[in-house]
Amino acid sequence: MTVRVHLQHGTRYRYDRPVALGPHEIRLEPLPACRTPVSSYTLSVRPARHAMNWYYDAAGNHVARVLFQEKTPLLEIDVDLTADLKPVNPFDFLIEPAVERYPFGYDDPVRRDLSPYLAPVESGERLRRWLTDFLAPETAGGRGTVDLLVRINQRLSQDIAYVTRLEHGVQPCEDTLRLRSGSCRDSGWLLVQLLRHLGFAARFVSGYLIQLVGDGPDAPATDRADLHAWADVYVPGAGWIGFDPTSGLLAAEGHIPLARSSTHELAAPVTGSVEPCHSEMEASASVRRLP
Repeated sequence: MTVRVHLQHGTRYRYDRPVALGPHEIRLEPLPACRTPVSSYTLSVRPARHAMNWYYDAAGNHVARVLFQEKTPLLEIDVDLTADLKPVNPFDFLIEPAVERYPFGYDDPVRRDLSPYLAPVESGERLRRWLTDFLAPETAGGRGTVDLLVRINQRLSQDIAYVTRLEHGVQPCEDTLRLRSGSCRDSGWLLVQLLRHLGFAARFVSGYLIQLVGDGPDAPATDRADLHAWADVYVPGAGWIGFDPTSGLLAAEGHIPLARSSTHELAAPVTGSVEPCHSEMEASASVRRLP
């Protein structure tokens, strides 16, 4: 059954005095390839005296570039959207016969396009050690490609505990593995690096996660929405498949992608500059069902 929901997401940056803001880039609009229909969307930015221009970046994300015309003690960014959540089967895909078993190779024309998503950025000792079980021929070669991807995603969700981390950016993979904990963006970036070391094309995705009350054991006690992050893997025949290492599940109707890129920096929801000052950030997200 389809459930129509209204999502509100607000971000507040408070400064200790009126400050000059440099250009800001906002990636908070659902991507056209989102499997969940979004029937309405608005983005509001304050202070009111600003100029906003939309463009598509190199990764195909729709970006709002904002230029501010006055100093301000407060920057507010608000998103309102309406989405129709219709249950989907995340395994509803067919992969090409040639890639059903791991390892496999991408055809040359496709590989050239996928090259930014194939190159590992981090190669620490803990990361390489974590991969040992999946690099063993008797382990990797004895499994189907999709089974291997599911197993890696589930193993990562068991090994890395989820924590709310308010610090800026993504922590290095070695820190995530050493601490055995991280935010969703830390786990998502770690999964991207692990998959690239195994020869898969993988990209970082940021978006909204809407979770509704249900009968499942992992269902939340109340309807909720959060800014979230996960990873996409390219499998010929199926295309890009979303894997969420925070839950160990595949991305489904509740995952609404906002930005995706070969690097986490280019998928950040908000980037920009401000003159030196003391600042505080507040964020909130809520969802309610519509008739």
